[in-house]
Amino acid sequence: MKNYYEEVKPLEGFDWDSFERATEESPESIKQMEEQYAATMGEVSEGEIVTGTVKSISKREVIVDVGFKSFGVVSSAEFRYNPDLAVGDKVEVYVEVQENKEGQLILSHRKAMQARAWERINEAMEKQEVVKGFIKNRTRGGMIVEIFGIEAFLPGSQIDVKPIRDFDEFVGKTMEFRIIKVNEEYKNVVVSHKALIEEELEAQRSEIISKLEKGQVLEGTVKNIVPYGAFIDLGGVDGLIHITDLSWGRIRTPEEVVSLDEKINVVILDFDEERNRIALGLKQLTPHPWDSLDENLKVGDKVEGTVVVITEYGAFVEVLPGVEGLIHVSEMSWTQHVRSPHDLLKVGEKVEAQILTLDREDRKMSLGIKQLTPDPWADIESKYPVGSRHTAKVRNFTNFGIFVEFEDGIDGLIHISDLSWTKRIKHPSEFTKIGDDIDVVVLEIDKENRRLSLGHKQTTTDPWENLGTVFSVGTIHQGKIVELLDRGAVIELPHGIEGFATPKHLVKEDGKQAELGETLDFKVIEFNSDSKRIILSHSRIREDQEKGARQEERAAAQATREMIRQESAQAEKSTLGDIDALAALRDKIEKANSEE
Repeated sequence: MKNYYEEVKPLEGFDWDSFERATEESPESIKQMEEQYAATMGEVSEGEIVTGTVKSISKREVIVDVGFKSFGVVSSAEFRYNPDLAVGDKVEVYVEVQENKEGQLILSHRKAMQARAWERINEAMEKQEVVKGFIKNRTRGGMIVEIFGIEAFLPGSQIDVKPIRDFDEFVGKTMEFRIIKVNEEYKNVVVSHKALIEEELEAQRSEIISKLEKGQVLEGTVKNIVPYGAFIDLGGVDGLIHITDLSWGRIRTPEEVVSLDEKINVVILDFDEERNRIALGLKQLTPHPWDSLDENLKVGDKVEGTVVVITEYGAFVEVLPGVEGLIHVSEMSWTQHVRSPHDLLKVGEKVEAQILTLDREDRKMSLGIKQLTPDPWADIESKYPVGSRHTAKVRNFTNFGIFVEFEDGIDGLIHISDLSWTKRIKHPSEFTKIGDDIDVVVLEIDKENRRLSLGHKQTTTDPWENLGTVFSVGTIHQGKIVELLDRGAVIELPHGIEGFATPKHLVKEDGKQAELGETLDFKVIEFNSDSKRIILSHSRIREDQEKGARQEERAAAQATREMIRQESAQAEKSTLGDIDALAALRDKIEKANSEE
């Protein structure tokens, strides 16, 4: 039997896919339909910001339709700031993932807001717009402000034109700001509220300054206190009261006169319209203390006051608040040994002084305290007359002498030449020590310049008056070389006398030069009591000895010649036949000639 199904063959061109789908649409038509459907869907790219419609809201997710083939998912936490969010609301979202493993479109509303916020911040920065921000919390050095969902930094110095002492009072406030710095790379934004205030004040400042006049009295508020003064807010413009213009009296700090936020009246002393600087005064609103100074007060009167300042040259004494006098260091004591005013006075000390000069017009006064004790120089001639002998204390050395003190305020000078009759003193320290007592004789008094010329050697008799007999020229004395100089040597002689010998007079018998410390015999070759000078020679002793020997020889030869002469004369009287006598005479003459 023939199998029917063996002859059954598929129809050529039969679309089995359509048969299985129970549809008669061809693949071409399906592809066309898919293309038409895709054309109705929007294309989105990752990193793009798009606007979508809220389709549903749950505790975990918010479904948003952005016109893509699938709905996008946004975390509900990103909409916490907007509790009124409802289905159908339009929202901007950021495309994070076009399609995850589950085929979902992942969106972010927060990132979209941040991106838009940075765009808005940059735009506000570029256009210098005023923006509003919410001060979230305080941080180190300033505040954190939220602007367009971005956290910005508000430095403490940019909150207000005046110093802020309590930052916490601004937390939770919404204020206007100007964006002054943007660094998107580091997510850094800096804002300022002070800039807005300054802009407003600048407009006011020009108007206020244009109406200012010197001498004008205005009310202001103490805005800031610095070591050198106080800044006063005059209602839109600041002025400075220098510390010297706060009080007629001397003050150490401005806080002694004014305090922060205090309202005070001030007077305009000067202003610079171009530099917007105003100099103010407070003390000028009260009478000058010099105007209330006793009219009967005059030079020579005594006053009491307090030492307020001590300098190297003197001390300022406040007689009345705002009235000071200067005690120069030279007017503090009659003594000349005050090195510093600090040695005698202290700040805060109460003192009595005498008015030396008084200039009410220039408001200057000089004072003295030494004038309250007797002047030791007033009767100097009777206390220390010329020629009188006293004992004084060595106070100081100079190259030219010694300063000594008799009593406070009376000093004198002993010149180095008046220390010793016989010794040459190179420096006073060779002769005495500071603090030692020394006997002196008053040589001269200069009362006008307060100077005493003194002498020490004058306390003893001048030995040079009697030394002429001891050290007469030609006498020989033993001496010690105590100093060698280029021009000779100083010789120490008996009785404390010193002499001098030049180099040629220091040559010894062996031809060598005498040395320091050697003790030798010296002959006096010059003595001058007027100039206190003795010139000595060691070599002259030997030279004189040699000269004496030669003189003795010449005398002996002369005597021999005279004897021969006499014998010759006697021989001439004898007979010529006395040949032996004549021969003997000839021999004597020849011998005498040869010895010479």
